[in-house]
This record gives sequence, structure tokens and C-alpha cells, in this order.
Amino acid sequence: MRKAMRITSVLLAGAMALSMTACGSKTAETTAAPATTAAETTAAETTKAETKAEATTAAAADDEKTYKIGVIQLVQHAALDASNKGFFAALDDAGIKYEDDQQNASGEQANCLTIAEKLVNDDNDLILAIATPAAQAVAGVTEDIPILLTAVTDPAASGLVEDNKKPGGNVSGTSDLTPVKEQIELLHQLLPEAETVGLLYCSAESNSELQIAMAKEACDAIGLKYEEYTVPGSNEIQTVVESMVGKVDAIYTPTDNVIAAGMATVAMVANDNKIPTICGEAGMVEAGGLATYGIDYYQLGYMAGEQAIEILKNGADISEMPIGYLPAERCELTVNKTTAETLGVDISGLENAVVIE
Repeated sequence: MRKAMRITSVLLAGAMALSMTACGSKTAETTAAPATTAAETTAAETTKAETKAEATTAAAADDEKTYKIGVIQLVQHAALDASNKGFFAALDDAGIKYEDDQQNASGEQANCLTIAEKLVNDDNDLILAIATPAAQAVAGVTEDIPILLTAVTDPAASGLVEDNKKPGGNVSGTSDLTPVKEQIELLHQLLPEAETVGLLYCSAESNSELQIAMAKEACDAIGLKYEEYTVPGSNEIQTVVESMVGKVDAIYTPTDNVIAAGMATVAMVANDNKIPTICGEAGMVEAGGLATYGIDYYQLGYMAGEQAIEILKNGADISEMPIGYLPAERCELTVNKTTAETLGVDISGLENAVVIE
């Protein structure tokens, strides 16, 4: 019995010894682990600090970078000029440094093509295209440089993007789609006796064809008759407007670049013959038209400038950037008081109108 107990004691002592040895090993492992973790943490923190420093350096470099921005504008008139100014005002407000190359095609498609090739060959960081023909020209010669358009009515219908909500290429920007239906209703409100409306536009502008189609629908809805009068270029404006005398009671012209640039000629003939003109935008009213309910082109350009900031500074993907539209509440009613008095049109009932003396 004593022998058995002794053997048991020896076994127990051996087990305790093994247990202590095992615990000693575990303690050693546990002690070593924090040292390894600390080293890894230090390395990770160093890497993180280096990454942050690199990002800071890159951001500082971006802040110092001067971007090259090429501009192709179809023609000089109030609306397109305002879009141009609004675009660069947005960049100025954001503190972006840039060199801009301003090019104007003077309304000639051939000039658009020449200018587009120049801007692409000059390796600009971004190109601003103002008006549909200008945008079509530059989009046709590069698929790499980001192109922001403005003052284009329907980029998708003009073949500039795959879809206005998801462009899918290197082109995006802002649309100047105006409230055509409301403009025709304004014509009916100011000129309730008018029976036939002359729809005046340039046949070479796809954006005008779209708006004229909308104007026809609006006229049909309120029972107005209409006749189309088209010009192939600026030289024919006076002759075509003179041909409308005695045939129409009023003129409607959309945001057409050729007509806008020649609006002083339209107003001269129309007002002398007591034919009121409802226009697509405020610059045309300033040039002698009667009234419009339209968008602010400066704000339209500013919106395109904000898109440029996202592309240049934040690396936004232009192919995923939807075409921008000014909301309806940003539209303004504008009337020309002098023209109204010349035509004998009562504008006293118009509320919240911007009145041009």
C-alpha cells in the first residue's frame, strides 16, 4: 500500500513538473507576442505617415498646378458670352489656377473644325465647348481630353453623349433647354388677338429644330396657327423677317445662335412693322425682342464650371457625370419696356418681371 502511494506521489510530482514547464512555455510566448505586434504597429504607422505625406504633397502640387483650358465658342452674343463668364467665375471662386485659350468661330462651322483641332493638338487639360456646333466639332477630334459643353439644348439628340443621365464618354456639361411651352403661353397671354405665329430659326442648328418641335406642340395645345421661317445663315435674316410682314401676327424664336447674334436685325424689321417677338432668352430681349421666360446663361456656365472643378481637382469620372439642367425656379420673366411701348403691348399685368428700359 505504501509502495503504491509512493508511486502515485512520484507520478503526481512529475505531472506537476510537466504542468509548470508547459505554463512556463506559454508565458514565454505571450511575452514575445506584444514585442512583435509593437514592431508591426510601428511599421504600419510609418507607412501610414508616409502615405499621408505623399497625399499632402500631391494635394499641394494640385493646388499649385496651372491647368490649360481651351475654349471653343460658336459665335459672340449675350447668352454665350454669359455662359463663358460664368464658367470661369466658378473656377475663380474655387481658387483654381488656369490659362485659358479663348477661340471664337464667328458662327462658321469650318472655323469650328479648325479651332477644335488646334485645342486638341495643344494638349489642353480640359476643353469648354459653347453651343452645339462647337461641341460637335471638338467631340469629333478627341476621345481623351475631357470636354464640357454648355448652351446645348439636348446633347444626346445631338449625338454628343450616349445618354443625358449617363454620358458614357469624354463629354458632359450643362443644357440650356428652355421652357418652350411656357414661352408660347406667354405669347398667348401678351398677345391674345394673335392667330398666326411665325417660327423663326436657323435650319442648320439641331437644337433649334428640337425647340421648334416643342413650340408646335404648344401652339396646337392652345389653338395657335404657325408657319416656319428658316434661315441658313445670318445674311438671310433681314430678307426672311421682311417676308413675314402681313403674314404673321407674332414671331417666336428659340435659343438659336444665328438668330440671337442677329437679333438686332430681327427687332428692327419686326418692331417697325408692329410684329411682337417672343424670344428664347433674355439677351435677345435686350436686343429688341418683346419678352421671354428663360434661363440665366451666367448660372448655366457657372454650373459647368463646378463640373470642371470636380474633374480637375477631385478626379470625377466625366463618363458618369449627368448633363446638368437649371431648375424651373431659376427661370426669369424678362420684358423690354421700350419695345412694348413701340408695339402698344400692355405689360402692366406681368408680375415679378425683369423690365429692360
